[in-house]
Amino acid sequence: MLFYEMETILKELNEIVVILSEENEVTMIEDPQRLLNLNLNDYFQHFTINNNDILTVNGNHFICKKTSYHHNNQKMTILTLNSINGEELLHKKVKIYEQIIDELNDGIMATDEDGKIFIYNKAQEKLENMNREDVIGKYLWEVYRIDPKNSEHRHVFFTKKPIIGRYQAHAYPNNIPQYTTYSTRPLIYLDESVGAFSVCTNDTKLKDLLHETIELKRQLQVSHWSEKYTDKYKNGTSFSFDDLVGSSTDLKKVIQQAQNISLYNMDVLIVGETGTGKELFAQGIHNHSPRAREPFVAVNCAAIPETLLENTLFGSVKGAFTGATNQTGLFESAKGGTLFLDEINSLSLTLQSKLIRVLEERKIRKVGSNELIPIKCNIITASNEDPEKLIQENRLRLDLYYRIAKVSLAIPPLRQRKEDILFLTQYFIQQFNKKYGKDIQCVSDEVKEILIQYPWPGNVRELEHLIESMFIQTAPCESVITEKSLPYLLKEFINKQQTPQYTTNKSPQFLKNKLSKEDIQQALQMKQFNITQAAELLNISRQNLQYYLKKYNLK
Repeated sequence: MLFYEMETILKELNEIVVILSEENEVTMIEDPQRLLNLNLNDYFQHFTINNNDILTVNGNHFICKKTSYHHNNQKMTILTLNSINGEELLHKKVKIYEQIIDELNDGIMATDEDGKIFIYNKAQEKLENMNREDVIGKYLWEVYRIDPKNSEHRHVFFTKKPIIGRYQAHAYPNNIPQYTTYSTRPLIYLDESVGAFSVCTNDTKLKDLLHETIELKRQLQVSHWSEKYTDKYKNGTSFSFDDLVGSSTDLKKVIQQAQNISLYNMDVLIVGETGTGKELFAQGIHNHSPRAREPFVAVNCAAIPETLLENTLFGSVKGAFTGATNQTGLFESAKGGTLFLDEINSLSLTLQSKLIRVLEERKIRKVGSNELIPIKCNIITASNEDPEKLIQENRLRLDLYYRIAKVSLAIPPLRQRKEDILFLTQYFIQQFNKKYGKDIQCVSDEVKEILIQYPWPGNVRELEHLIESMFIQTAPCESVITEKSLPYLLKEFINKQQTPQYTTNKSPQFLKNKLSKEDIQQALQMKQFNITQAAELLNISRQNLQYYLKKYNLK
């Protein structure tokens, strides 16, 4: 076919057609003005054009279709360019980006300027076991049931500062925490924050696979320590993960999480009620980490007066205040090891702001000095109160929380781990047998029931002290701890739990019809068969109680 014949045909088409030679030189073009005088020879010789590529020429967009053929032993290439407007191009790009995001192995979740989720890819669905239809368009705090003030996405949106490398459980499908390593970054358009997005990696499977390796590492460390030291530890600790005992699934999960955390050089926040063993976990993390040979330094922030705490933490120079001497602070004393700040929630807001700077810069300034001293220690903090509650009550700075909680560890209270109560009871009995030289085997069934029902406000520490107290009260010849060894406070708890609930607005005649023989017997037993006290407990008169004694033939 002759070129002039081809040109006649091409002019009848709506598309712009370009014919290239084997050397990518333009041989023919239909209506070059529509390409706004682009130097096509230069363009096609320097760029490779593929099928469905988008060609942008001076603000005009074209979709390219490419076909090759041979004519007189020469290779020719026909490019068909279809014009598209900017809106179509934007729509196409959005669809392409959505497809790419959906195919990523990492979870992607993004929120807009109002905090509504508008991106939630397939990987994120698998991570959190949620459907995007139930998530897209909803506020982030509705989906994750958090206080908007504590939302990291909102924090990143307003500050434009990213949060990098957090490790935390955000979703709990089937009550199983899904731990992810994630980073949250702001979405910036024309220097304005328009939202935030997170990239998440599922560490749950990796955590399980690494557990055996972690355990082997711990055993090797313990073996090394036993060869090097005559005492158990010489780094300022007394405990390792071996000292965390219990049979509950919840405790075992927390121990595994702590062991995994110990492999990373990250600051940790441990949250748990008084007596749950926060420092024991902190020491376990230190002894399981690469910092195990370095010092472990602990301080209870609530035990030191405000005026002395800053000096204790940062140190001082001579003459800084009356009586001041050159003193090394705990941050320096920890060297390359771990500084454990217990009850961080007791710090004043002023000290909290100073701690924020230390965490950001990894440098301290002694009291009375202008010199900045680098610190190398890892920082583990602990709180015996819920951080969200502390933030709401303005007792914990939000920006401090974001820095100390790069990784969070929540220790469940003993009352939520019923199976651990009896396990620990038996464990403590064995320990006290060795300490006091007795041979007590167990507690009675009645005591077991009481221990299970008790709420344990002091958690494991309270249980240990209770067992020791009962152990001492039990005679050497006895092998079972019974109710008679229960301390006074626990007996009062039992009395309150077992007291029949009768109101004062009931008439004696009504009570006569309602009180059973078992009610009367129980009240008498609880008050050691004292008639007056038993009547008060039942909220009836002494005469009415005498009536019941005769009615039920009780003596």
